[in-house]
Amino acid sequence: VTVLFTDFKGFTQYAENLLPEELVESVDFYFSKFDAIMEAHGLEKIKTIGDAYMCVAGIHTHHQDHAHKMVEAALEIVDFVKEAKTQNGSQARFDIRIGINTGPVVAGIVGTKKFAYDIWGDAVNIASRMESNSEPGKINISENTYSIIKDTYDCDFRGKLKVKNRSDMNMYFVKTL
Repeated sequence: VTVLFTDFKGFTQYAENLLPEELVESVDFYFSKFDAIMEAHGLEKIKTIGDAYMCVAGIHTHHQDHAHKMVEAALEIVDFVKEAKTQNGSQARFDIRIGINTGPVVAGIVGTKKFAYDIWGDAVNIASRMESNSEPGKINISENTYSIIKDTYDCDFRGKLKVKNRSDMNMYFVKTL
């Protein structure tokens, strides 16, 4: 599967200065569009945690193009966030970081209250690290994802970067317009 994480730069500081209703409206503005993008590409939203959005491609299908679909969705997210910053009347003017990784996961439902479908595994952890090592307005991908999409998308090699609780990892930025 291919896992994507997003995170808004400066969200915590921004949220501290909003009324609760404004905060929910702002997050809903973005995540509703992200949901629509996921649906258009046949991808699966897993969850949101604060201002983080997590989704997966290839979990319910055996199509080999899941990494390509995820990168295409990520490019649409970047475009939407850039466009949203220019809209008149929009209070939400964030920059977004995106991280993507491809690999095996375990999926299921755990617990006895408020059932939620979730995924676990090293592929999820690496996708999260790709996001935290990304930069605003950029899509940072792992070596695993790069090896799948490199013939379709232009990427810039970032080198081996230090990753929390791991050895250094090769990372790439997908070139955006």
